[in-house]
Amino acid sequence: MAHITWTKVVALLAAMFLVGCASDKNVRVADAKVNLVAVVNSVGSSLIKNTADEIPKDKAILATSFVNIDDLQRSSTFGRLVGDSIAGDLVGKGYEVIEVRLRNSLFMQPRIGEFMLSRELMNVGAAHDAHAVLVGTYAVGGDYVYVNARLVSVVDSRVLSSHDFRLPLNRDIRKMLTNTR
Repeated sequence: MAHITWTKVVALLAAMFLVGCASDKNVRVADAKVNLVAVVNSVGSSLIKNTADEIPKDKAILATSFVNIDDLQRSSTFGRLVGDSIAGDLVGKGYEVIEVRLRNSLFMQPRIGEFMLSRELMNVGAAHDAHAVLVGTYAVGGDYVYVNARLVSVVDSRVLSSHDFRLPLNRDIRKMLTNTR
């Protein structure tokens, strides 16, 4: 009889293990810990390293909030944080970064964020002696948020550098994505 009991116990434990593994994917992504600052800081390094043209440190880089790819008129806490963090990393590397939310030369809508109008890009760049603008988009998937960061020339709107990355759509990131403006 003890033999049957141990067999049942082993079978029950195996079943519990398999059920746990089956739902483990969803639990892991929802609870995934990610060092957002470390991931984003590596993006700034990659953008500079892979740029098509060298970005002179005596010329400014304009920084904007990243926007939802499905609604380019909206940003979120996530989009503002990602843009600000990459800008901060560029400053740490010795680049002059201008916070465009403080400028009147951009198309701005209160509580929505700042967005570059391509026809004004040259004028804004010239007014601030800028070489490039940091822009980006993000797309929310089922388990991840996918982000594209770009450095764009203010002279001719060419993409000088681009970097894609993804982050697990955990509780923190999901919360930042729901705070839109």
